[in-house]
Amino acid sequence: MGTVAAITSGKGGTGKTSITGGVAAALAQMGRRVLCIDMDIGLRNLDISLGLSDRALMDFSDVALGRCPLARAAVEHPTLKGLCLLTAPMSLPASLTADKVRSLLATARTMYDYVLIDSPAGLGAGFRLATCGADRALVIATNDASSLRDAQRAVEELDGIRQIHLVMNRIQSKLLRRLRATIDDAMNTAGLPLIGVVPEDPQVILCANLGLPLTSRGRRGAALACWNIAQRLEGRQVPIMRIR
Repeated sequence: MGTVAAITSGKGGTGKTSITGGVAAALAQMGRRVLCIDMDIGLRNLDISLGLSDRALMDFSDVALGRCPLARAAVEHPTLKGLCLLTAPMSLPASLTADKVRSLLATARTMYDYVLIDSPAGLGAGFRLATCGADRALVIATNDASSLRDAQRAVEELDGIRQIHLVMNRIQSKLLRRLRATIDDAMNTAGLPLIGVVPEDPQVILCANLGLPLTSRGRRGAALACWNIAQRLEGRQVPIMRIR
């Protein structure tokens, strides 16, 4: 059976989508079958991060509501074998319930090794749907006070999820020195164990604009950080990246 991981933060702009796409691409390169589900209803962008822009005709609500089987709705990546996308609808159907999402995820677990859910910003209905059937969660935060506080709030809402880890994203060494802050401080504030540190990297935007998965341009910077997170999800012991 596969693992369902929700990528969330509470706050918008922390880089959930780029982390979801980067980790998914790394897992696929490791030979795993991976389904990405964009649950950012109305503001979907995961297709851009994966280089699958406008390829999806059906969305996850079509599968959850029985209008289309998962195997037909999931879009396969043209160059990364094993990587698929199930995109989000433009609006939330009134008939879409948590139970129907859980049923969709139960089916996905039988078909994929990993199901990565790109959660929307905020802690509303979209957040609850994105996390209702997850086995574990990665909470994305940047090193500013508001992001860390929102990460704490998100954790409080993740009832029933036992494995919750912190990813510190867009870290700049100069800023850390100026703030006299450390990653340990961030971990203490969020109250979570760390699974990855991702540096600020212009390659994230460049790859998205070119329609390329982040890990397609080598293993350095943010791409290497996502590769390391993927290895830790596999249970491997990998040193945390040092931001210099």
